[in-house]
Amino acid sequence: MLQEERQNIILTQINRHGKTLTAELCKLLKVSIDTVRRDLKELEDAGKIVKVHGGAISKSFHLPFQPAKVYAKQEKMQIAEKALSLVKSGMVILGGGGTVMLEWAKMIPKELEGTFFSVSPLVALEAAQCSKLKVILLGGQVAYGSYICSGASVISQLSDIRADLCLLGANGLSAKEGLTETDWEVAQVKKEMLKVSNKTAVLSIAENLDTVQKIKVAPLKS
Repeated sequence: MLQEERQNIILTQINRHGKTLTAELCKLLKVSIDTVRRDLKELEDAGKIVKVHGGAISKSFHLPFQPAKVYAKQEKMQIAEKALSLVKSGMVILGGGGTVMLEWAKMIPKELEGTFFSVSPLVALEAAQCSKLKVILLGGQVAYGSYICSGASVISQLSDIRADLCLLGANGLSAKEGLTETDWEVAQVKKEMLKVSNKTAVLSIAENLDTVQKIKVAPLKS
């Protein structure tokens, strides 16, 4: 098997499951552990995966949210700009967390009027810089890594909202499995956000497309 073929198989495994083990790849590819390690190193050097002890993970696999170190920032800014074009004055907007949403909040025009409900303290603080936009933070337990408020109290608050537009990040997004998550509590919050919103835009970088995480949120609908 050629190196390119091996690496494509490795990427498929990681995109499908979010992670893979070196030992599993050795069995799957029928090659030595040194060969697998070399392939993983090349894929990491190319910026396609993250090597960890005993294997590798997808770049979208529950990496800690670090606003000061935004991965693929240019692409995320472009996505945020497109998402902003969906927003009209007077709307009730419901927003998730993550670095794309943070970039979106930074771009909100100062003159925009409306109501923005957020489950992310960081995004809410940024959006609150717009004096004409009413910003409401839905409070609850803050999930480690994503810094999204979750739990029964958040879901209860969400049930009272009727949003015109929901802006939602994605850890996993595929035609077959739909929107998927790495965190159970966050997944339940996202399900409720979808339920109470008239329209939803999923904000995802290209790298997260055709990836599947362990917890299903919702199927894709045309």
